[in-house]
Amino acid sequence: IKREIKMRKLDSTKVRPLKSEQLLRIDDHDFAMRPGFGGSPIPVGIDVQVESIDSISEVDMDFTMTLYLRHYWKDERLSFPSTKNRSMTFDGRLIKKIWVPDVFFVHSKRSFIHDTTMENVMLRVYPDGNVLFSLRITVSSMCFMDFSRFPLDTQNCSLELESYAYNEDDLMLYWKHGNESLTTDEQISLSQFFIEEFSASSGLAFYSSTGWYNRLFINFALRRHIFFFVLQSYFPAMLMVMLSWVSFWIDRRAVPARVSLGITTVLTMSTIITGVSASMPQVSYIKAVDVYLWISFLFVFLSVIEYAAVNYLTTAEERKQLKKRGKVQTCVFLQAMAFDGCYHDNEADIDMTTFVVHSEESSARGRAASIPNLDATRIKRKRSLKGNVGRIILQNNHVIDTYSRIIFPTVYIVFNFFYWGLYV
Repeated sequence: IKREIKMRKLDSTKVRPLKSEQLLRIDDHDFAMRPGFGGSPIPVGIDVQVESIDSISEVDMDFTMTLYLRHYWKDERLSFPSTKNRSMTFDGRLIKKIWVPDVFFVHSKRSFIHDTTMENVMLRVYPDGNVLFSLRITVSSMCFMDFSRFPLDTQNCSLELESYAYNEDDLMLYWKHGNESLTTDEQISLSQFFIEEFSASSGLAFYSSTGWYNRLFINFALRRHIFFFVLQSYFPAMLMVMLSWVSFWIDRRAVPARVSLGITTVLTMSTIITGVSASMPQVSYIKAVDVYLWISFLFVFLSVIEYAAVNYLTTAEERKQLKKRGKVQTCVFLQAMAFDGCYHDNEADIDMTTFVVHSEESSARGRAASIPNLDATRIKRKRSLKGNVGRIILQNNHVIDTYSRIIFPTVYIVFNFFYWGLYV
């Protein structure tokens, strides 16, 4: 008899968890119906704690957020007697047996409830029938971004919550504690954005087939950090534009040097523009960074066009001078020397030509007599260049180069003042 009594005691402890379901009288009610069905809409309070903003994607125009979503409502069918007024806490296994609000995220792309090590769901029932239902969720939702001021932009995104089946006649969705219903972790930070503010708001959404629904909004503003783009886009573009100005100070006859410099800066600007475009969505309007990069590209391109004009005018001017002096026979020689990257002043060229002609006419005098004249000419050329380098450089400058040295930097500085004043 004693053994049977002990076995009964052990059996009674094994079925003890069933007493909670019996205490809540779950089997006595139809929980497919909302609380107070047929009467006034049931109030469901919401509060949210944002744990982290995991990522912001400009290409996909979405954001990913991890949050704690808590629902508050009263279901008198779940009330139970309690002498100490203590609540009962359950995990996700009881959720499928009772009524819970069907809140979903509007414009969401992906979402899931965390399940490590168990499903992150908590249900707490109070003796008077008040219920707390909490979830830990990660959701990816759309954010309609405007890139017209990129990367000097501020994006306003929102996560929207709404009941899927119950319109405002059956369910009233509201923020449980007003503006204080939305809390955030102080350590939330993003690599490219500064989070300016979080705010909670509410409104109504209308569907032509089902009516009006209560909708809650989690709003936050993101201001982009510009330092990364200054280093990766703006600063290199400035350097390329200033590098293109160096060609204005190079000898106009140094064709390989000036052409190579111009082509290099143009190709570098093209690479910078391509890199920025590859990391952005294919929008049909102009962005702020496009304005800066394309105008910088225009300055670099104009520096190449400027030298093309200088080279053409220089060649035309030399031909006129040669025709006036009657030295058409030396035209081929001077044109070849113009492409070797070296400077030849007029006085030295005249002396060299005189020497060559004279040496041909008096070739009978012998090789020994011509060598001292050649050495004397070279010494004279070196002395002439050594004492008049500054004068030679100034005289060899084309008027277009002279004006370009002033106009190009001035216009670019004015453009920068207007650009940064407008967008910043």
